[in-house]
Amino acid sequence: MDFSPSSKAREHVDRVGSFIEREIAPVEGDYLRELLALPAEDRWRVLPVIDELKAKARAAGLWNLFLPDHSGLSNVDYAPVAELMGRSFIASEVFNCNAPDSGNMEVLHQYGSDEQKQRYLRPLLDGEIRSAFCMTEPDIASSDATTMAATAVVDGDEVVVNGSKWFSTGIGHPRCEVILFMGLTYPDGERYRRHSIVAVPRHAPGVTVERMLPVMGRHDEPYGHGQVRFDNVRLPVSAFVAGPGRGFEIGQNRLGPGRIHHCMRLIGLAEAALEAACRRGVERIAFGKPLVNLGGNRERIAEARMAIDQARLLVLHAAWLLDTQGILGALSPVSQIKAVVPAMAQNVIDMAMQMHGGAGLSDDFPLAGAWTVARALRLADGPDEVHRGVVARLELGKYGMTR
Repeated sequence: MDFSPSSKAREHVDRVGSFIEREIAPVEGDYLRELLALPAEDRWRVLPVIDELKAKARAAGLWNLFLPDHSGLSNVDYAPVAELMGRSFIASEVFNCNAPDSGNMEVLHQYGSDEQKQRYLRPLLDGEIRSAFCMTEPDIASSDATTMAATAVVDGDEVVVNGSKWFSTGIGHPRCEVILFMGLTYPDGERYRRHSIVAVPRHAPGVTVERMLPVMGRHDEPYGHGQVRFDNVRLPVSAFVAGPGRGFEIGQNRLGPGRIHHCMRLIGLAEAALEAACRRGVERIAFGKPLVNLGGNRERIAEARMAIDQARLLVLHAAWLLDTQGILGALSPVSQIKAVVPAMAQNVIDMAMQMHGGAGLSDDFPLAGAWTVARALRLADGPDEVHRGVVARLELGKYGMTR
């Protein structure tokens, strides 16, 4: 196996890294302070600096880098680029590589009709609109998606969408124009052929955002995570993505590369936290010694370094398998990284917060927000327990036990 980035990937790492250092890093702190200084109800907006940075990134050709057919980057190639983006809270948005738009664009690129590509994919690729993905539901154990209660039922030449979804990331963005909704179409069908994905216009009659949900006290403006109700939303059957009954197939293919992206960004976030911890530990003096020389902090730093490097190799292995064998050949490694990396990042960031003392809990440093991201991703795209279950099932399958 070869995890070496191609020459094109090395070029993109250099260019993305330079852009972040030159254009994003000098203004990101001011941007976040300006956003947080607004009254809570006024934060659901795009501040001018974001559009200015996006225009610069697109002009530089650093745009839609997550999509191989546009960037020419494989999953292995994109991984170090995503890691760089993960060091910043806004870089993924600036390069038009932000979730859930990146995953939704992958779905529409691979499965969308010509009409859906023209209406939704093209403006998403151009950064003109944003999107949301509605799968998780408030009244079921959404870790088992086969229990989904929301429906997408065929009625003549229409599909009728009903149900309640929550933690729908991106629904609060003022430019959100399309929702990819997953619902039950064939209750008596084969287990993984019952569900469908429907492209629902954000402002279609019957679509109501009931509330925006805080995550550990944060609303993640201007994207947000909302609870959305769909009441008899009627759309032409052409709103099905790839046709009825293909929801699980689409979802599986969507989540494979997406988990690589999530995990590599988290590794970047953990790297930034470790760097902050080391700087703080060297510069701050307590009891006549640098902090790094107190209370086992050197060992904690060493453990963080080893944990990050181990996690990175695991993600690169999963990315390599996705590139060479597809999602079926990478099922176990993809589940492994989804369980390992967020927990690793949470631990490293927590150590950095401890090194910063009370300041680590404040918004004077980005650590509290980073910790929240890592903790949330232990549930997003499936809880740790589900991924460990997949790994165990595939491992035990080698010995004749699959369930």
